[in-house]
Amino acid sequence: MNKQEIYNYLKERNIWHEITEHKAVYNMAELSGIDIPYPEADAKNLFVRDDKKRNYYLITVKGNKRVDLKDFRQNNNTRALSFASENELMNIICLVPGSVTPLGLLNDKELKVTFYIDKGFMSDLHLIGVHPNDNTATIWLKVEDLIDIIKEHGNEIHIVEI
Repeated sequence: MNKQEIYNYLKERNIWHEITEHKAVYNMAELSGIDIPYPEADAKNLFVRDDKKRNYYLITVKGNKRVDLKDFRQNNNTRALSFASENELMNIICLVPGSVTPLGLLNDKELKVTFYIDKGFMSDLHLIGVHPNDNTATIWLKVEDLIDIIKEHGNEIHIVEI
């Protein structure tokens, strides 16, 4: 799904969301220079794989949080982890670097990716800001709606402390 298809998907399913269009951003530092309505709900997304290239994971945390892949591995019983390549990113979830988002899992036809979302999103506003498969906008959703979308698609989901 591309950006417009994501917008249509949310509208067709009557899922509450707000859209913030902005210049292309490739990392959290660039995003910090943009005026967004819910900065405390913005997400950082890491697309990683294990050392055997058999298991892929999308790790989503609050934008100001650092993810230690060694700690993540130990806490979630995975093999050694590293960032997936650009080719893997494109071949599995049809995204390019800078546009990684949980909504990209809607492009994961083989359900290869396990989704890990930080429990921190479940408190406060219950909102999350993610790209619509394109880094020129942020979509604000209720966390529960995002989780339901991913569950409905069929990817495995874990809500954990990261």
